[in-house]
Amino acid sequence: MTLKPPPLRNDCFALPACVNWTPVDQALALLKTRITPVTGVETVPLAQALGRVLAQDVLAQRSNPPLPNTAVDGYGFAGAVAEGEHILPLVAGRAAAGLAYDGSVPAGQAIRILTGAALPAGVETVILEEDVTLGAGEIAFRGPLKRGANTRKAGEDVEAGEVILSQGRVVTPADLALAAATGVSTLEVHLRLRVGVLSTGDELREAGEEAAPGQIYDANRPMLLTLLAQMGFEAIDLGRVHDNRAALQDRLDAAAAEVDVILTSGGASAGDEDHVSALLRDSGALQEWRIALKPGRPLALALWQGVPVFGLPGNPVAALVCTLIFARPAMGGMAGARWQEPLGYQLPAGFAKHKKPGRREFLRARLRDGQVEVFKSEGSGRISGLSWAEGLVELGDGALEIRPGDPVRYIPFESFHL
Repeated sequence: MTLKPPPLRNDCFALPACVNWTPVDQALALLKTRITPVTGVETVPLAQALGRVLAQDVLAQRSNPPLPNTAVDGYGFAGAVAEGEHILPLVAGRAAAGLAYDGSVPAGQAIRILTGAALPAGVETVILEEDVTLGAGEIAFRGPLKRGANTRKAGEDVEAGEVILSQGRVVTPADLALAAATGVSTLEVHLRLRVGVLSTGDELREAGEEAAPGQIYDANRPMLLTLLAQMGFEAIDLGRVHDNRAALQDRLDAAAAEVDVILTSGGASAGDEDHVSALLRDSGALQEWRIALKPGRPLALALWQGVPVFGLPGNPVAALVCTLIFARPAMGGMAGARWQEPLGYQLPAGFAKHKKPGRREFLRARLRDGQVEVFKSEGSGRISGLSWAEGLVELGDGALEIRPGDPVRYIPFESFHL
């Protein structure tokens, strides 16, 4: 059986009273403190754990290395050797990785030893074979050589019982190597967060269908579904629904039984045909977050039958920015992962811009010749800018006058795990 956590609190999206426009940092801080995991837990073998979120700390089952061993091919003996020439007789046999030497090496003698081999009793130091002249049953070499040279101590990498991977970490290939090396064969991970994507609007058509005048192709759903898959979530296509209140309610009811989170696009504002926000408002489930952000409108957040709903703008540019900045870290927390802030870099601007105060702005951008250039238009209807861009430039809440060469914060899409 999988362990299922409790649902989110009913007030997890509630804003403080009398809030008008919420700064981006304050909105993110509120989400960070209120989001908790909503997925269950299962045990999986290492081969199935890549990209999963750890549900508990992982302890090393054995030390790495488990025994003192040699880091090189060479000859092992006891203690240190002083400066000068030395000759040591060889004992019979050799020590190799996986083949324990049966016996001990007497003081004043040496043994042939290969990389990774456990040090036989009586061996503390290893000299590289390149520094040795091999004779008939003996070796000659020059000192000095410190005690313990070219060897590894037991547990010098990891001690048995030590925490090697922390709860909330997203498992990487390197993590799997560490787990395997320390004797761990299975991991406790959260179930993948199931995120449903629903498009709304009478004007939408699927790519490949005939579109009449006034109709447009649904760009958001394919973008969001693939975006979620890249982020490691289980993306579920909820299709599209017409501007009909009853049809939308039925679709949300069905989705709430199938997924952990719902992303809707379109219908989240306050117009006559914005049925998403109207339905959520009438049900008492809606919290409209008027975030001081460009591009983006008020972000509709709600709990529908206990399932979180992110009502994204219908504009693909605004939908992408809201998903990356707000939905992505929140969904990571719901999936059991640590809160993730995108890594940005201060780089010289290859553009000029005058920015008014009052809103955080994100510009489509890319890095060329050591400078950050931005898309030719800030219009949020220019979808081509999303394909052109390789990241975002983040401009703070205050007024700015940016000239070419001024430092700006550039966030590559890779920082959002894309």
